[in-house]
Amino acid sequence: MHQADWIVIETVEGEFNPAQLHHKETVFTLSNGYLGTRGSFEEGYPGDRPATLIHGVYDSVPVAVTELANCPNWLALVIIIGGERFRLDQGKIISYKRWLDLQRGILSRDVHWQSPSGHRLNFRFDRFTSLADEHVLALQCQVTSVNYTGSVEVHTSLNGYADNEGVLHWDYLDQAGCDRSIWLHVRSRHSKIDVAMAAQLTVTGVEMEKTLALGFQGCPTLVTQFPIQPQQTVTLEKVVTVFTSRDTPAPARSAQEKLGDLSDYATLQAAHVAAWAALWQVNDIVIEGDLSAQLAVRYNLFQLLAVTPRHDQQVSIPAKTLSGFAYRGHIFWDTEIFILPCLTYTQPELARNLLTYRYNTLAGARRKAKASGYEGAMYVWESADTGDEVTPTWVPRADGDGLVRIWCGEIELHINSDVAYAVWHYWQATNDHNWMRDYGAEMILDTAVFWGSRVEWNGDRYDLNNVIGPDEYHEQINNNAFTNGMVRWHLKTALQMLDWLHQNYPDRASELEQQLDLNPDRRHQWQDIIEKIWLAQDPSTGLIEQFQGFFDLEDLNLEEYEPRTRSMQAILGIEGAKQRQVLKQPDVLMLMYLLRQGIFLNPTEDGFSLQTLQTNWDYLHSPHRSHLWVFPRTCCPCHSGL
Repeated sequence: MHQADWIVIETVEGEFNPAQLHHKETVFTLSNGYLGTRGSFEEGYPGDRPATLIHGVYDSVPVAVTELANCPNWLALVIIIGGERFRLDQGKIISYKRWLDLQRGILSRDVHWQSPSGHRLNFRFDRFTSLADEHVLALQCQVTSVNYTGSVEVHTSLNGYADNEGVLHWDYLDQAGCDRSIWLHVRSRHSKIDVAMAAQLTVTGVEMEKTLALGFQGCPTLVTQFPIQPQQTVTLEKVVTVFTSRDTPAPARSAQEKLGDLSDYATLQAAHVAAWAALWQVNDIVIEGDLSAQLAVRYNLFQLLAVTPRHDQQVSIPAKTLSGFAYRGHIFWDTEIFILPCLTYTQPELARNLLTYRYNTLAGARRKAKASGYEGAMYVWESADTGDEVTPTWVPRADGDGLVRIWCGEIELHINSDVAYAVWHYWQATNDHNWMRDYGAEMILDTAVFWGSRVEWNGDRYDLNNVIGPDEYHEQINNNAFTNGMVRWHLKTALQMLDWLHQNYPDRASELEQQLDLNPDRRHQWQDIIEKIWLAQDPSTGLIEQFQGFFDLEDLNLEEYEPRTRSMQAILGIEGAKQRQVLKQPDVLMLMYLLRQGIFLNPTEDGFSLQTLQTNWDYLHSPHRSHLWVFPRTCCPCHSGL
């Protein structure tokens, strides 16, 4: 066992609480850059939500447009003791512990269980999604009898009837099984993506054992029986391979061939552990004297590194990663602003994959700009496989009473500059000039073209009206400081980028000038916008108004609402939050964090003064201010669920 600062532990005292299951399934998700598997139990549990989500495997769905399709459940392992099924809602749990070893990327569980008839056994489960080979998954179960003598029956399956909260995405194509292996081939109903899995079961620790391959259509199953007696341990090892038609034209054949070539479970696990060790050599952060902080930072690094695609530039990291159904597997600005900085400085080749995904969806951004009546490229608020907008326009209210209008997909525009920001800072950190020349420059410049057509001239200034900033509690506002500030930075950067291209790659500069119509009039307009876009900042104090009219909204005393367990929007209602100075995110401070070299007061100056930073910090954190984004993103009305 490793030190406590590498281990996330779950224990249970008394009866198992099913109300906590969904949350814990999310916490104990395992991923490997290709897919993610939620931390549901191998043996199942009433109301559980098992899910394996594969990057890029989307399928159409009502309301939410498209979603990552829940792939066949590879975990299924039913154990029957003397005719009684091992399950945590039956019999008695004498002891229970589950833990995630962050250093080795292995999820384990120990259960001492007594059946309704009084048979007592110990179960030890281990599983991993291989970081050494993204197409390999594996689990091990050790069954030890305490007082039971008799037969044990085990059913292990590839269950093709996985669903997304009631929505079925798969059509059955084919399956087979022989001896100790099975395979399943399915196809998504709308996107027509094939997924194939193959599995093999190995049983050790017992002399007399028989395994058969059977099962009904869509759920091939291996069934094995063996005798056991007190103090005897029998080990079950299930190794699974998975491929999609995004990887290979014949995924079923590839899965079977891969399975036939694999080493044993111990060798596969050793390769997986070694891959994680190499990753931690680069990415570990050591915090001395604070065990909670140390474990927290390692857990978050683990989930970030685990979900990042390694060999696919057509996909990116969804807001929920690959841990559940919320946000439908859609990609938001979170990836560029909150995730990419870590990867840019530690795993730049992985950061490049994510940014190249945005380049590969640039055509979708151009389609959106054109459909909205603008020029250039307008990145969508929620993106999936094509880069076209997949934000729902209306969603049911959480209480089921009517619909909620979702404006984000139409007017939360800051993502355009967020992507450009990530591109620029990747280049600054890596000096990857070839990538910037071939991909990044085009992204920065064409998204800048959009801003030139979106701003409005108001006689003496440029406005950006009818937008949403990072603080999504306030919709359809004018001149959001974050958005306007990022636009100014974006246009300054675009002009610098064009100068760099002319100096270093003149042919590419000429190509993009012609392709994107970067004529002198357009460049002059960009400079004019930089100098005259509306930014509300008090010149004497440096205090920035979050958007036009924000300071006129009703103030709020946060202390009057404490203690609370819900977001302020949930307490006040959508309209009530709009009418008050209550924020989902500290919008202005986010701008200051991103633009650490500053652009306010004088667009030619670099750097916020310490006084300006302090003034805005103090305003946002004054006792009467309700501001902090301290609740999960599922507080957003546009999505819900785990």
